[in-house]
Amino acid sequence: MPEADILPDEAEERLTATCRTTVGDQLRSVTYFTRSDFERVYFREDLEQDVDLMGFIGTEWQDFKLTTDTYQASELGDYRYTLRVFENGYLVRIATDSAGVVVTTDGLELRDFDELARAVASTLDEWQSGGQAESSN
Repeated sequence: MPEADILPDEAEERLTATCRTTVGDQLRSVTYFTRSDFERVYFREDLEQDVDLMGFIGTEWQDFKLTTDTYQASELGDYRYTLRVFENGYLVRIATDSAGVVVTTDGLELRDFDELARAVASTLDEWQSGGQAESSN
């Protein structure tokens, strides 16, 4: 899964603005991904810049598929997003069947994650319904 330039500049700017507006300076990184590619959209300057995202994004895609397949018929309802808690921050994965976004942040309140997930999901839905998001097989 090589890192690619798969989003138009205006889509990158909108996604970054959506995340920055929602979580402010707590935003660490934003990565857009499909089944076969990913693109680092935003990466805060004070973080280590040479992180290898290939395995990281591959794991998030596989976990999304496993999660949605496993829980699709449960009484819990539709999958919305995944929140992972780490010692130095948080990871939020918002995905659809063809694309997703991984956002990492510093500490936030739970309601902030809900707002972030809704805003990113709305942006993904708009791109996919309008044909702007590139989907790979």
